[in-house]
Amino acid sequence: MYKITIIAGARPNFMKIAPIIHAIQKAKQDHGDMDYRLVHTGQHYDKNMSGSFFEQLEIPEPHVNLECSGGTQAEQTAAIMVSFEKELMANPADLVLVVGDVTSTMACALVAQKLHTKVAHVEGGIRSDDWSMPEEINRLVTDSITNYFFTTSETANTNLKQSGVKDNQIFFVGNTMIDTLLKQRPNFTQPKVWNTLGLEEGNYIVMTLHRPANVDEESQLKDMIDEIIANTQDLPLVFPVHPRTAKILERLNISHSRLHTVEPLSYLEFNFLVERAKAVITDSGGITEEASIMRVPCLTLRDNTERPETITLGTNELVGTHPEKLKPYLDTLFEGNWKKGNEIPLWDGKTAHRIVECLKKLK
Repeated sequence: MYKITIIAGARPNFMKIAPIIHAIQKAKQDHGDMDYRLVHTGQHYDKNMSGSFFEQLEIPEPHVNLECSGGTQAEQTAAIMVSFEKELMANPADLVLVVGDVTSTMACALVAQKLHTKVAHVEGGIRSDDWSMPEEINRLVTDSITNYFFTTSETANTNLKQSGVKDNQIFFVGNTMIDTLLKQRPNFTQPKVWNTLGLEEGNYIVMTLHRPANVDEESQLKDMIDEIIANTQDLPLVFPVHPRTAKILERLNISHSRLHTVEPLSYLEFNFLVERAKAVITDSGGITEEASIMRVPCLTLRDNTERPETITLGTNELVGTHPEKLKPYLDTLFEGNWKKGNEIPLWDGKTAHRIVECLKKLK
């Protein structure tokens, strides 16, 4: 039996690993020679990650939760490494599969290699080249000690090859987040705010802001929101707010009749809103991917992106973090001249199947 330990540390990780688990379960059912153990490091405490979260997205409950939340970057990395070392020694695996770019990704890859267990990285090779982001450090460290890379784009393949990774270690498979999106699209759920705010399809904008560069500098946050309000005509702005951002907004006393701050939404509710929005204004990498597949205009308030294919092929544009840069993009949107987007290679809902086919050959 080929045993795979799968690591997840935050809510988006579970969306990415769900289709892989389903594909492994099918392989086990068909051939009986592959099995998995799902380890939740507990890195991010998320009140929305209840039993219903796993049920709705058809994600199996983790076999274990290491409960390593809180603390500084160093404290959390250390806590995850100590706990996961005990876990992996008690439950040895042939391969540890890590996903994305959270602290758990890096910490568990380090532990696995020190215990002489091979590591595969789903979403390997993506780069923002911004070392001020903890995620970029996590990517660089993880990829420097990874054996096998499952990549989302040719850009990621190129990044890996330029860093010395051999061709036979790289498997261009696509994007498992899109597997989940396409599978769950028929199940998107209308949130209560749809009727409460009287929303109409194509006639509102969804906002999300959470990165420190945008929300921690209070005057920057205020200027950005003022600029968004000034250049979005009469459309409602629906802003599911991260608790940390909510406190800052409260302190700044930011309010406007069109700005509607709402509680964080479930995956199915949030994507219901995105699919029907006129546009999304965000600083989240994952949302740029989902918006591109749903062909919804996306304005990213960052100076760099690790997902350039969402710009070259998708519906995303990199606006930057200076508020004054926003107006020309919003003008283009309201003039009806936003790009339509194209197909992104292998973002087709079949990525997990390709990953498991690769895993069979690596046994």
